[in-house]
Amino acid sequence: MSTEKRLYQYALTSKKTIIIALILLSVSVAAALTGPFIAKTIIDEHISSIDEAWYQTESGSQAVSYYGTYYTRAGNLPESEQTGEPIYVQQNGLDFYVTSDSLPDGEKRYQDGTLQVSNADGTFEAQADALSADQVMAFYQPEIRPILMLLGLYLALILGSSFFQYGQRYLLQKSANRIIQRIRTDAFNHLSSLPVRFFDHLPAGKIVSRVTNDTEAIRELYMTVLANFFSSAIYIIGVYIALFLLDVRLGLITLVLLPILFIWMKLYRKFSVGYNRNIRSKVSEINAAMNENIQGMPIIQAFNREKQLNGEFEKLNKEHYGFQTKMLRLNSLTSHNLTGVLRNLVFVALIVVVMGSVGGGWASFLTLGIIYAFVDYVNRLFEPVNQIVNQLANLEQARVSGDRVFELMDKEGTSVDDSTMERPKGEVLFDNVSFAYKEDEYVLNHLSFKANPGETVALVGHTGSGKSSIMNLLFRFYDCQKGDILIDGVSTKDLSPQAIREHMGIVLQEPYLFTGTIASNIAMENPKVSREEIEKAVDLVGGTELFSYLPNGLDEEVQEKGNTLSSGQRQLISFARALVANPAILVLDEATSSIDTETEGLIQKGMESLKSGRTTFIIAHRLSTIQDADQILVLNRGEIVEQGNHDELMKQNGSYAQMYRLQKNEAS
Repeated sequence: MSTEKRLYQYALTSKKTIIIALILLSVSVAAALTGPFIAKTIIDEHISSIDEAWYQTESGSQAVSYYGTYYTRAGNLPESEQTGEPIYVQQNGLDFYVTSDSLPDGEKRYQDGTLQVSNADGTFEAQADALSADQVMAFYQPEIRPILMLLGLYLALILGSSFFQYGQRYLLQKSANRIIQRIRTDAFNHLSSLPVRFFDHLPAGKIVSRVTNDTEAIRELYMTVLANFFSSAIYIIGVYIALFLLDVRLGLITLVLLPILFIWMKLYRKFSVGYNRNIRSKVSEINAAMNENIQGMPIIQAFNREKQLNGEFEKLNKEHYGFQTKMLRLNSLTSHNLTGVLRNLVFVALIVVVMGSVGGGWASFLTLGIIYAFVDYVNRLFEPVNQIVNQLANLEQARVSGDRVFELMDKEGTSVDDSTMERPKGEVLFDNVSFAYKEDEYVLNHLSFKANPGETVALVGHTGSGKSSIMNLLFRFYDCQKGDILIDGVSTKDLSPQAIREHMGIVLQEPYLFTGTIASNIAMENPKVSREEIEKAVDLVGGTELFSYLPNGLDEEVQEKGNTLSSGQRQLISFARALVANPAILVLDEATSSIDTETEGLIQKGMESLKSGRTTFIIAHRLSTIQDADQILVLNRGEIVEQGNHDELMKQNGSYAQMYRLQKNEAS
């Protein structure tokens, strides 16, 4: 499915709000576009119309007294009452005259009581009386009230348009925030379902960039870009309707703009999509570099690598700047300059048409009000055109960002399964298991062993021997290519990963703590875990005294990754976390390797409680910590080379015995 369709589907989740906003927008546009029609009416029917025929009538609200006789303009009289010889008010610059004959348009001159008009058809003249300022105002007096009423209507429409404009902006932006909230939630939820191998190959900074920066660009699409496109499209449609109502032929002249705008947008997209894709990619790379450098700042400074990394970052920054500059050039070429040229071309076409009035063409019927309204509407037409042009760059950025976010969401994941399973007894069987992270590069080869319920199985071996891979398979972070893994006789492939992990616990060499308190980290925000259970778990792992020295005890705030706590405190929290989960199968992955001897002594006291009634797997380099294990598996290149308990392996005098003696000598 294309990015556009998926963005459209997300928009449909707020369709009611958007429809209401578009209705308000339509009302607002209709109210705003009534203004030029009101101006046209004022000009043609109440200002310019003073030169109509005036007929002698009785006194009244529309009548004007001229030398003791009342006259009413033809526009204010029914045809049946338009009798007798009319008089005419002629304007020449700022001067006004009354004549008994109607004169055509042309160059006017007044001399000795005669008004002459010259045009292409000849010279015309009529007897005329000059009007004083008071007399001119008297002739305009009947028009003041309707003009004020129309201006009041115009003011009311402006206020109404502003109110509806506010409503549509609020609703569109509200729906945009709601839509982007759904996209971010879906993206984050999908990340939780992705296999661990996905995160092995993509830096965290790039993933964060897609969920934050790219979704923010999509938010701009819904909040600003589409809002402007919707309002501009409706505004343009409204302007064209008004232009055709004003004069069909003038409306047809402006239709030429539509294909020009369409071609313009197609060409812009052709060139901009590549630039925007590169820009978003570089932003992602910059975020990844920033994340990596911040995480590793102690190592960077310890090895004096600041200048080298500054150079690498500057290279990324320079590449990003280069693409931004290319995008800026494109936007500069296709922004206000082009819209200004198009507007001027329309006005040139209008001038050419109006010049046709000299020859008596259809343009001769254009009134001053129509020309004013047309110019006003054309100016209004280019306001939304400018808005569309200004948002083209943001539109393409949002499209590219949408591609990146949906590309992430299209990665095949495992849906979170709410199914549950009974607490297993803890029997674990690896049956001829072979596993490879990369195709045909096996790290485990035909591995077979069995852990009985409640047993402690220790895994030892050199780095890369396959110890952690066994744990990854047990937790179903990965699935083996050959063989099978069974828990209580049931293949793990027939069980959902979530159901399996509900009964498993793990303690890592480097425990990961989340922002919150010590207590919330132990409970992992599980509301089912009570305070008493947390305190009991801490006591069992020997941490009560150690945490009592903190000002707030178990309610002490934990900063990012627990950097304010010692390594021993962090590991104790990890042990208590595993104990609170009450797992049937427990994995201790180098759990005591980063702890000092005193803290290890505290933990060892609670280890028996932690392992009691559980099948426990221990990955250890300190062989002194696994002497009481029921089974010890010695691994080498993904194969079990020795197997037995401590005494049995020491009697074999093989690899295990050699490693044990070496460590014992080092300790002594």
